[in-house]
Amino acid sequence: MNLHAIAAIYKFEMARTWRTIFQSIISPVISTSLYFVVFGAAIGSRINQIDGISYGAFIVPGLMMLSLLTQSVSNASFGIYFPKFTGTIYELLSAPVSYLEIVISYVGAAATKSIMVGLIILATAWLFVDLHIAHPFWMILFLVLTALTFSLLGFIIGIWADNFEKIQLVPLLLITPMTFLGGSFYSINMLPPVWRTISLLTRWSTWSAAFAGASTTAPTSASASAWR
Repeated sequence: MNLHAIAAIYKFEMARTWRTIFQSIISPVISTSLYFVVFGAAIGSRINQIDGISYGAFIVPGLMMLSLLTQSVSNASFGIYFPKFTGTIYELLSAPVSYLEIVISYVGAAATKSIMVGLIILATAWLFVDLHIAHPFWMILFLVLTALTFSLLGFIIGIWADNFEKIQLVPLLLITPMTFLGGSFYSINMLPPVWRTISLLTRWSTWSAAFAGASTTAPTSASASAWR
C-alpha cells in the first residue's frame, strides 16, 4: 500500500479545510449556537426535562449528529467531485495510486473534518448547558464510525454526481429530514404512530435518537444513562 500517496492526498484535503475555515469550521459552530439560542432558550424554558434529561442537554447529541452527518457527506462528496469538475482528477488517475488508497485518503480526511466539527460543537455546548458524558469511549467510537460511514456515502455521491445539484440532493432530501425524524429535538414517542414507525425503520436515525436520550422501545435505559 502506498502510504506516501495516502498521506499526500489526506494532507491536501485537510489543508483545504484551513483555507476555507469559515465555511468548514466557523459556519457549523455559529449555526449550532443559533440552535441553542432558539431551541434551548425559547423552547427549553417551557420544557423542563425529557426522559429525565434537561432539554438543553437533550438536544446536544442531536445537534452533533445533524452537523456530523451533513458535514461527512458534503466534505467527502465535494472533495472527490471538485477534481472532476476542474479536470485535475486525471492527474490522480494517472498517478501510481490504487482505488483503495484514494478511498482511504478522501474518506479519512472527510471523516476527520466532520469529527473535528462535532467535537467543537460539543465544546460549544458546554458554554450553554451543563453536560456530563457518562460513556466517553462509546461516544467517541460512535462518532468515528458514523463519520466514516457517511463520509463513504458522500464519496459515492461525489463519484456519481455530474453537477453540484446532485451533490446536494441526498443531504437535503434524505440526511437532514431523517436526522430531524430521529428525535434530535424531541422524544420520538411524541410523534404520531406513522412517523414513529418511519423513524424506527431508519436504524441509524433511531440509534442517534437513542444516544441523544430520546425514548424508544428498546434502548431507553441506555439512552437515559448516556447524558446526565
